[in-house]
Amino acid sequence: MSGNGQRRRPILEIVMTPAAAKLHDNAAVLYPENVSALDVTVFVSCYNESQHIIRTLDNVREAFTQLGSLTYEVIVIDDCSSDNSNVLISEYLNSHPDMRIVFRRNAVNTGWAQNYVDAAFMGCGKYYRVICGDESEPKETIVEVFRHLGKADILIPYYATTEGRSNYRLVISRVYTSLVNLISGFNLHYYNGLHIHLRYNVMRWHSNTRGFGFQADILCMLLARGYSYREIPVTTIEQKSGRSTALSFRNFLSVGHTLFDILARRVADWVYRKPQQKPFAE
Repeated sequence: MSGNGQRRRPILEIVMTPAAAKLHDNAAVLYPENVSALDVTVFVSCYNESQHIIRTLDNVREAFTQLGSLTYEVIVIDDCSSDNSNVLISEYLNSHPDMRIVFRRNAVNTGWAQNYVDAAFMGCGKYYRVICGDESEPKETIVEVFRHLGKADILIPYYATTEGRSNYRLVISRVYTSLVNLISGFNLHYYNGLHIHLRYNVMRWHSNTRGFGFQADILCMLLARGYSYREIPVTTIEQKSGRSTALSFRNFLSVGHTLFDILARRVADWVYRKPQQKPFAE
């Protein structure tokens, strides 16, 4: 896959000794995001998802089978679930030996944001995306998003159709999007839509927030540095069972932290840095 990741770097020259040249390639040093064994690393997050995790994995497998030409791997992290999710995942690995799956089971709950970054370091794909283990994305949505792979540095899905989400959740989501747009200076439809990034960028520019706001934080960092993006309308399905933690007091604090970080970074960029290339929509 060819992408748009080869942005102009503030590098004048790369010189290596013969000994170093045995280990490094000039292009790989200049554009490390293009060095990868596979096209895509998919991180499937799991926390007490025994009712949905198998169907989620099936959706991923069927989507990439339909896409055909993409090479991929799946990294599943079970974040110390108290149900039998880990048993089901282990059985799935045994029944699909030809599918590239890495399964990590956490001894303690470390949170979605931390696992997101960890899985990026564990992977070997050029592009990177998280898919939630609650089966919130149908196979058709996964296919639609990955059809645009390589057409921009960042692919940003936004939910044109959301089945099962309450009006209260929709209002909260719109208010959050408006606040991020206001503070960041960007104008996107949605910030928490499970973006596709260059995996290198997630490792290089990962957020220091621990809650749901980490996606907006990473996205704003990359857009501020001029990475290109494309917004993609998709369909999602609200989780079918269990209680969502998205509106917990803890996550409201985390979102506040994210908004403060975005504002502080924008002020710092304005005060200290030279003007950057503006992000552009593909």
